[in-house]
Amino acid sequence: MGKGGEQGGDSGEPAAQIRFYTWEEIQKHNLRTDKWLVIERKVYNVTKWANRHPGGQRVISHCAGEDATDAFQAFHINPTLVQKFLKPLLIGELAPGEPSQDRDKNSQLVEDFRTLRKTAEDMNLFRASPLFFSLYLGHILAMELLAWLMVSYFGTSWITTLILACILTTSQAQAGWLQHDFGHLSVFKKSSWNHIVHKFVIGHLKGASANWWNHRHFQHHAKPNIFKKDPDVNMLHIFVLGDTQPVEYGKKKLKYLPYNHQHEYFFLSEYPPSSLPFSWNATCPFQPSLCEQSNSSNLNSSHPSSGPCAGPKISSEISKNIGYWNIALFLESHWFVWVTQMNHIPMEIDSEKHRDWLSSQMAATCNIEQSFFNDWFTGHLNFQIEHHLFPTMPRHNFWKVKPLVKSLCAKYGVQYEEKPLGKAFVDIVG
Repeated sequence: MGKGGEQGGDSGEPAAQIRFYTWEEIQKHNLRTDKWLVIERKVYNVTKWANRHPGGQRVISHCAGEDATDAFQAFHINPTLVQKFLKPLLIGELAPGEPSQDRDKNSQLVEDFRTLRKTAEDMNLFRASPLFFSLYLGHILAMELLAWLMVSYFGTSWITTLILACILTTSQAQAGWLQHDFGHLSVFKKSSWNHIVHKFVIGHLKGASANWWNHRHFQHHAKPNIFKKDPDVNMLHIFVLGDTQPVEYGKKKLKYLPYNHQHEYFFLSEYPPSSLPFSWNATCPFQPSLCEQSNSSNLNSSHPSSGPCAGPKISSEISKNIGYWNIALFLESHWFVWVTQMNHIPMEIDSEKHRDWLSSQMAATCNIEQSFFNDWFTGHLNFQIEHHLFPTMPRHNFWKVKPLVKSLCAKYGVQYEEKPLGKAFVDIVG
């Protein structure tokens, strides 16, 4: 049971009563209908509010019964503003004798990581460069414009089609990395501006839904490579991943595909399931609320691959050129899958172990060696470790915080894995 306490104020009003809770009691409130979490030693009941959470109810539910301080700081660019929403949900504090971290986490490691984050803030590493993102968007739009001009001027001969496919593959892949930046609120100081541009880039340039992306991607960041919490590793109808999942489902004799050959059909399954528009439209029948939200918030996508939930039908003029679009989508889906999976699939994939923020992210992510090509080709996701630790940090600053992260990992014996691009691709198959 929570313990009572008194807290006086400076206004002369009667002191408000504060309830104190132990970790043992807080950890019981991690159910679908009963969710508490702790942020900076304050206890919040988010049970009813979770469905209104802008990042989705699942991502906040995954932290129920835990200390969510680092996750809270990682996802919000203006914690002071968000505190106004938290205030009505406050129900008490950790009892004075309780540690700030749950489940015997290394309190010194947690404090050192928070100090590192404060250092990064003091170095202005969370401040984006307008020039970088303007040029990045500009080079995507230039490729899109070049593609349409080539269609108008040269028609749709086979040579033109192949050149167009390469141009559109490149622009689509780079648009995918750019929408990722705005989706993580890492460009503008105001969340609203990031949301507006995110909807434009993912809706008009990618043909997918910002709501759908938020719903899935923030779960992945909160609990990377954790079964039943990270949707990116819950793919039982296609793959079994990690060391424990194949054994668990082998005992249950659940089998949708010949998993012993998944390393072979992996290459075929990348297209079209991995493409953003396909995945989004495939999700619509099962999660209609996401599609309904996107109808009102996705700016009526004009992207040629937009499906029944997204916007106008493909025009007859675009239909004539659907051949080169499918080639581009096939190539881009491979680009997308290889880059996004090289940092996670070879790493630990397991059930929830309730690690601290640094340790949980390091166990599930690895880096790819830096070079100008690797930075551009992967949209700076070669710095996956730094991105996962600081998801709102602009990507052009990852290389600056990297030495601080490596130093902290070395201090506590936490593995910091980095590999060449080619080896990363090979490790996916392995």
